[in-house]
Amino acid sequence: MPIPAPIMSNAMAIEKDWIDYNGHLNMAYYNVLFDRCSDEAFEMMGMGPNYAKERRLTIYTAEVHVCYVQELHLDHKVNVSFQLIDHDDKRLRAYQEIRHVDGWLAATSEQLALHVDMAGPKVAPFPADVLARVEAMRAAHIALPMPERAGRSIGIRRKTG
Repeated sequence: MPIPAPIMSNAMAIEKDWIDYNGHLNMAYYNVLFDRCSDEAFEMMGMGPNYAKERRLTIYTAEVHVCYVQELHLDHKVNVSFQLIDHDDKRLRAYQEIRHVDGWLAATSEQLALHVDMAGPKVAPFPADVLARVEAMRAAHIALPMPERAGRSIGIRRKTG
């Protein structure tokens, strides 16, 4: 089965309990949406819930950078994408977008994830079978352009002059 490039979630609804006192999606729940799509991608790479249960190996998030671009509200439905932009023998770097079903960008996320042996817990190399699936996903995603918003840093821009 070919690997989608990028991986796209099915449409997801915003849940009532996720709306904050400002009347829009609370910042924490953007991460829930990103995570649900990531779980689909990890499963495709052989690292889903059974992997953790049976092999005692899993993925831990080490770093995340989220950019909130446009508010989401209760009546909105969204799709989330996942693009594997880099990896080595122990780490994954991924970029994701949340887009309203009408196409406009709501948020982006870039993550660094670590492959972990739960017995430690300690960072450990991917087993050969999983690394092959990671490499297959990377090969499917390599033709995608590097996302413009990937690699951003946080800072305050100062006006000069």
